[in-house]
Amino acid sequence: MAEAESSEAAATAVADKHSKPRRLKGHKDCTTSCIASRDRPRVIVTSGEDGRVCWFDMRCKDVARLVMDVSVEPVTSLCFKTGNEDMIYASSGTEIKCFDVRLATKEWKPLENYNYNKEEINKVVCNLKSSFLAAADDSGEVKIIDIRQPCLYKTLRAGHTSICNTVQFLPWRSYEVISGGLDSLLLIWDFSKGRSHKVVDFGSLEANSSNTGQCVNPAFVYAIAVPEVDMLDKSDKICAVARGDGVVSVINIESEIAANRSKSSSNSRKGSQSRSKDGTSSSSNVDAGQNGNRRLHLDYTLGGHTAAVSCLEFSLFGERGKFIISGGNDQLVKVWNWSSYRDSGIGDNNDILHSTINVGHKVNSLCTVPADTDNLVVCDTSKSVKVYSVT
Repeated sequence: MAEAESSEAAATAVADKHSKPRRLKGHKDCTTSCIASRDRPRVIVTSGEDGRVCWFDMRCKDVARLVMDVSVEPVTSLCFKTGNEDMIYASSGTEIKCFDVRLATKEWKPLENYNYNKEEINKVVCNLKSSFLAAADDSGEVKIIDIRQPCLYKTLRAGHTSICNTVQFLPWRSYEVISGGLDSLLLIWDFSKGRSHKVVDFGSLEANSSNTGQCVNPAFVYAIAVPEVDMLDKSDKICAVARGDGVVSVINIESEIAANRSKSSSNSRKGSQSRSKDGTSSSSNVDAGQNGNRRLHLDYTLGGHTAAVSCLEFSLFGERGKFIISGGNDQLVKVWNWSSYRDSGIGDNNDILHSTINVGHKVNSLCTVPADTDNLVVCDTSKSVKVYSVT
């Protein structure tokens, strides 16, 4: 506990310089989502409860360069069309709308409308080849949309038993996505076949752990992040998971998949032994998982979040992927130097929490840009978009 307090104090001291962020103005209600352009590194796009999509150029004044009123309902999620960032997809209610920013007009009419989801969409993403969209919704389903046709390609169902909060394409697996939801499950889907298999049940993991400090909040999966293709040589094929119990978990996806396949093909006695090993970690932030693969859990004992983690990203500035940045309902943003664990192991390094930023409102979304300053963008329950510098 003393070590945790020391880590938190050091991180808070580092965060003092973040007390006065830039504030970008353009929304009339709380902001819900933000994405950063790869082609234009200082351009970000945000959405809000006001049904607006705002484009900001951080080289300019702190007001939106372009305001798009695209819906009477909140815009819940945004993504660029991969390879053509003049095209943007915005989810609102049960609908996904596609816009071309080059067709600037007073009344924004979508080029395409996708109305395949039955309930409110929580996350929309585009795959690396710009051929599919994935949309996760409150019904627990994930819709895969072929944007070249366009048509509904596949409905992924009977995997989640509750709301599906988030989905991401796996850049190293052409026809697979990973999803997470309020059933505490992390699932891998082969969307060409519509099949899923469980990667991790964080509810079971928490139940088997003796760490009961955050037992009030279930380990729901609120967000997931996977490294970009050019990060894979350093980060391995991993996934970072934002959990409802305040924990950020980092797992090796390929190891977990291999472990599940091994377990399913083993006999009942061996399977029982595998289950007994899953999640057994009484005092460490690393548990053994199945087949001995390690999972890293960044929690309050390391100075982490004390409420649900709502969003997270791998950093794009400096050494790409060096940091995992998480935001939570405790109104804090945590910058994790998770690579220090990767390089030397958590037991040998007390500096895994790089800094803490007090945003002052619950954090809804965040993104980073590849710049030395003004490189962290935060959307929260206020009307202004906050921009911080992380070094």
